[in-house]
Amino acid sequence: MNKKETRLRRSRKTRARIAEQKAVRLTVFRSNFHIYAQIISGCGSKVLASASTLEAEVRARIPYGGNKAAAAEIGKLIAERAKTAGIETVAFDRAGFLYHGRVKTLAEAARENGLKF
Repeated sequence: MNKKETRLRRSRKTRARIAEQKAVRLTVFRSNFHIYAQIISGCGSKVLASASTLEAEVRARIPYGGNKAAAAEIGKLIAERAKTAGIETVAFDRAGFLYHGRVKTLAEAARENGLKF
C-alpha cells in the first residue's frame, strides 16, 4: 500500500465509528497548499458549515494556506461558523491524517474558540 491508500484506510475506520454515534463531525483535509474544514451532519448528507484557505477573505489575510498560521485561522473561522449554525459539540474526523502539525493546530484553534470535541 502507498501513503494515500493507508491514509484512506485509517479514515474509513474513524468514519465508521463516528457514523455509529450519529454525531455531527468536523472533517479536515489538507493538501500541500491549502487546508479545508467542514462540519457535516450526523446522517452524513449535509454540510452545515465550511471554511478553507481558498476563500477570498482568507486569502486576503493569509497569502499562503499551507502553514500552521493558516490552519489556526481556519480553525477559528470554522468554530465561529459552527456557533452561528447552532453547533457546539462535534466529533473530530482528521481523515486519516496524523494529529500533528497543521491538523493539530486547526483542532486547537477550534477548541479555543468554543467548539467542543
